[in-house]
Formats: sequence, structure tokens, C-alpha cells
Amino acid sequence: MKKFICLTLLLGFGSLAFARRVEEKSVFQAMVDTERAFAKLSEDEGTRQAFVAFIADDGILFRPRAVKGKQWFAEHPLPQSDKRPLLSWYPAVAGIARAGDLGYTTGPWEFKADTHDTKSVAWGHFLTVWKRQPDGSWKFAIDLGISNPQPAQAQAEAPWELPQGYKTPKPMKGNLTASATALLARDREFSQAATKRGARAAFADYAMREVRVYRDGKFPLVGQDLARAVLPSSPSVWTWEPAAGDVSVSDDLGYTYGSYQISGDELGAKVIESGNYFRIWKKEKGAWRVLFDLTNPVPPETDKN
Repeated sequence: MKKFICLTLLLGFGSLAFARRVEEKSVFQAMVDTERAFAKLSEDEGTRQAFVAFIADDGILFRPRAVKGKQWFAEHPLPQSDKRPLLSWYPAVAGIARAGDLGYTTGPWEFKADTHDTKSVAWGHFLTVWKRQPDGSWKFAIDLGISNPQPAQAQAEAPWELPQGYKTPKPMKGNLTASATALLARDREFSQAATKRGARAAFADYAMREVRVYRDGKFPLVGQDLARAVLPSSPSVWTWEPAAGDVSVSDDLGYTYGSYQISGDELGAKVIESGNYFRIWKKEKGAWRVLFDLTNPVPPETDKN
């Protein structure tokens, strides 16, 4: 969900001024500030306006399947209404590639049917990947989320702050290139392992110990031990096919997304659930491992893409 350069344009500043501002502080901090500016624009001007302003030219949204966001907005005018819904959020966790060209943010969101309402009617968590643009600004490449129950006050997450002592990595030297091909192959390999050995056994091999698992209707789970409870158990079979993805030029952070299904047997005759998935991967000891794993079911009656 989000973006800052477009907000500065809306406020009357130029992209060059914003780019200079980015260079004056940590690239990591600038990325998260962009997320916050995205959220503020949603509150001030409306969610649709914010998404249009902060999405990358090739950014992906899910309506309900993956679509090019800018094209979708152009083809689907906002319906007339006497209410203005309010989607609000803030970043609680963030990370960035060593090259400073790709990063992610995640945190809680809540929704009001109208901006004047006193109470929210829905809650959840978002997961967003950001790409740095040629002018130094940030725009989001992909955004998806889950719903969860209303959190208790004690469950409130602290807003993200730049880690104490954080130092921006030194510029990387040499001819930096990276390809998503290896990451997409790794994702397919993960699916094949899930089919052969079961989702839980495969997940243990392909996910990081500190993995965050997002499942609709549940609060995010952190760590492999907790994640097992929401993974398909035998004899269910969990398979997926990646549609696309990307990696940082530093080849240490990347993402994939696509379609998944959970069937009741190995033949896949009885589909229990299907929908979209979105993963963020991180290199650990030379191997790609899952850092975030999000699935979002698509009811058959709404699956028109």
C-alpha cells in the first residue's frame, strides 16, 4: 500500500526536492517515511487517491486476482457515494536490501465505513514491497493483506523506528545484477517439496526460523513453531504456481506471488481452498528462505480473473 513523491507533488513540491530530501537521510528511513506518507494521504484525501499516487507504474494489486494496479484504477472509476470510507494503517516492521533498492513494510490496518464514524468495523495486517525509483523516491511494487479479529489494547504494535545504531550499508561496487529466475525456481521447488513430503515438513526446510505467517482471519504468527498450526496437515496437499517476482540487485531480498490451492488428496480432485499467495524471501547462508508467507483465499463466486 503507499508512496511519498506523489504526495509532495500534491502538496506543490517537486520530485527533485523530494529526491534531495531522500539523500539527506537513511534510505531505510526514507522508505518507511514513504509508507507513513501513503497512510496519511489515505486519511486526508481517500484510500483510492493514495493508492493511485503511491503505486509503481507496474505495481500489483489483487482484485481479486493479481492485476496491474494503475490500469485497474483507470478501468474502474470510483462509484458515486455520499460516504468516504477510511482505511488507516502504520508500519510496525520493515526491512531493506543491502543495495537499498528493494524493501518491505508491514503492520496493522483498520477500516471505517465512513471517515466520520467513531468505530472501525474491520481490522487486519498489510504486507507491502517497495522499490526505489530512479529519482530516489519509493513506490510500492505489490501490496496484499489479511483480516484478523479486533486486537485488544494490550496487543497494539509499536510503530516502527529505525534500529538503534543502524548504519546505512556502504555502496556496493562492481557490476551488480540479479535475476528473479533463481528465486522463482526456488519457489516452485518449495511447492514440489510440499506435494512430496507435506506442507509442514517442506516449510521447515524452506522458511527462516523467524518467518512471519499471515493467514486470513488470524493474527500474524511469528516463528516456525507457531506457523505449523496454520499450515495444511496430511493428507491435504498444498501446491502453488508463482506468477512473477523480483529481487534486489544485491541478491539478498526478493519476493514472489502467484496462485495456490489446497486439495484433500494427492490427485487434487477435491479443492478445499484456493487463492493468492505472496512471499518475501531472504538469502540465508547462500540459500533463499521464506521470511514472510501470506495467503489470501478467493471465494469461487468472486474469482473472475
